[in-house]
Amino acid sequence: MVSRVLVPMEDSEMSDRALEYALEVYPDAEITVLHVVGEPSQMWGHATGIALADDLEDAAEEHANAVFDRAREIVADASGDVDLETAIEFGHPARAIINRAGDYETVVIGTHSGSIANRIFVGNVAEKVFRSSPVPVVVVR
Repeated sequence: MVSRVLVPMEDSEMSDRALEYALEVYPDAEITVLHVVGEPSQMWGHATGIALADDLEDAAEEHANAVFDRAREIVADASGDVDLETAIEFGHPARAIINRAGDYETVVIGTHSGSIANRIFVGNVAEKVFRSSPVPVVVVR
């Protein structure tokens, strides 16, 4: 029986589906939602804005709180009984997820988000996590 599950989330439908899946398949597990604030680049509009903010940690936390609020809504809609933990990491999303994965028994991750650029990039993150994770990975689409 899986007792600890890591669910990396961003603000996307696929991330929502990953959390919904984790809640359904692992109803008794401790679930941690991880939001990774990526390194600034042209593809990461939010990360660039966060990097330019006066207080990087406050800006990242504010951005992550929107993701965590959505995660709490999903938990409330699904069961309401799960005690959801949250965590924020900085850096490259795939590396951050892989580095934390060893503390859990499985990772449940969405395949991609809405735009074509995000599908390529986030899909690439899911693939890297799948290939390099020290624990089993469930990819939800």
